[in-house]
Amino acid sequence: MNFKKRYLLLLLFSVAVLFSIYGYNKSVPVGLSFEGQEHTTFDVDFLYDLTYLKDGKRNSEQVIFENILKTIQEAEQFIIIDMFLFNDAYDETEQYPGLTEQLTTALVTKQMENPQMDITFITDEMNSFYGSYSTKYIDQLLASGVNVVYTDLNKLRDSNPAYSGFYRAFISWIGDFEKGWLPNPFSEDSPKVELRSYAKLLNFKANHRKVIATEKQAIVTSANPHDASGYHSNIAFVVKGNITRDIVNSESSVAVMSDEQYEPRAIAVMASSEIADNDSGATNQGDSVKASLITEGKIKKQILQVLNETDKGDEIKLGMFYLSDRDVIQSLIDAAKREVSIQIILDPNKDAFGMEKNGIPNRPVASELLEKSNGKIKLRWYDTQGEQYHTKLLFVKMAEESVLIGGSSNFTKRNIDDFNLEADVKITADNDHEIVKEVESYFARVWENKDGIYTADYEKYRDDSSLKHWIYRFQEWSGLSTF
Repeated sequence: MNFKKRYLLLLLFSVAVLFSIYGYNKSVPVGLSFEGQEHTTFDVDFLYDLTYLKDGKRNSEQVIFENILKTIQEAEQFIIIDMFLFNDAYDETEQYPGLTEQLTTALVTKQMENPQMDITFITDEMNSFYGSYSTKYIDQLLASGVNVVYTDLNKLRDSNPAYSGFYRAFISWIGDFEKGWLPNPFSEDSPKVELRSYAKLLNFKANHRKVIATEKQAIVTSANPHDASGYHSNIAFVVKGNITRDIVNSESSVAVMSDEQYEPRAIAVMASSEIADNDSGATNQGDSVKASLITEGKIKKQILQVLNETDKGDEIKLGMFYLSDRDVIQSLIDAAKREVSIQIILDPNKDAFGMEKNGIPNRPVASELLEKSNGKIKLRWYDTQGEQYHTKLLFVKMAEESVLIGGSSNFTKRNIDDFNLEADVKITADNDHEIVKEVESYFARVWENKDGIYTADYEKYRDDSSLKHWIYRFQEWSGLSTF
């Protein structure tokens, strides 16, 4: 009997291991991990939100969602929007901007006023807590005729293979047999959730994109329409021209991948033919920039390429919520050894919607960067006051031109190694171009604390703990983490 039990356990373990190997190494769905061609355009704008202290009081400058709402209002033919966090679940003892309601109202109003317009809203299953319930905002979108697509996360590669193999083998096929009865981790006031939803959560997968596209323009951002994220510091790029076609087609791939999740209605991505077949205004090459869409693993490819091409006298500036990818870290250290000037602004990883975090991964990563570069890498912390420095922006300035990479992706294995869905834009421009000056001005303002207190010296959140370093290294390697 004992032999039979051991044999059965070995068999079950082997099945889980096989599922783990498959889920970790399987192909990326068609159309994902995309690297678009470089499009020449005049029309690129840089936007940013900042929360900071001035005269002892918290100030917040928020413009990204103003531009998103304006983009919706000005659309005439179609809208496709893909947003990760889209809910108002939070500790109601705090007060936040009503971003979720504002975006819902804008989309519902546009759909009701233009019943024939194709509007597609793509989002992550987290907003229904993985199928436990619907929200009033999703219900309002559906009732107005907006096509809502919940991303099919099962199609993505498994970033947490030790757990996901077990999940795929023994849990994923279990049907919907229970009502929600467990506490909601977002808020005590939110609906109860199902046990199977917690089981799905532990795969740590996400459609992490934050994009909107119309026939007129697109916005690629690090900001979520999520109330509790309303005071976060974020960035965005507004682009026009044929790059918009690439963004629309990329979102089409997400919708097609999730084909069991949306109603059989013509989706807005099919309207890509309505985008003018030219690159907007690019007649004077001296005033133009090159812009391209990069998603998932192609983001990492471009990051490493531009970092590894730097040489003595070049500059690297990085603003990041999570920095943990080992290849990116090594490229930064190598660049410092080549006498490249490097300034990094990191979130101290201490605040998460009213909860206190332990500083992983950024604090052990910061310690490693300074130690291995012999102090050549300069680093400051964004001094958050309950909100997050949620920015994801790389700026590399070389002798004649600069490269900007920004959007949804943190520089972590999960974000840029073909696991999560991510969308960034890469922009290349002459050093005297306005977009380069705007990004330089942004970094100077935050680094030098111009007109407010944004960043703190490295020593304020310094943490040289060996234990935290190895916890971070294990989490990054294994996928047993939320970053």
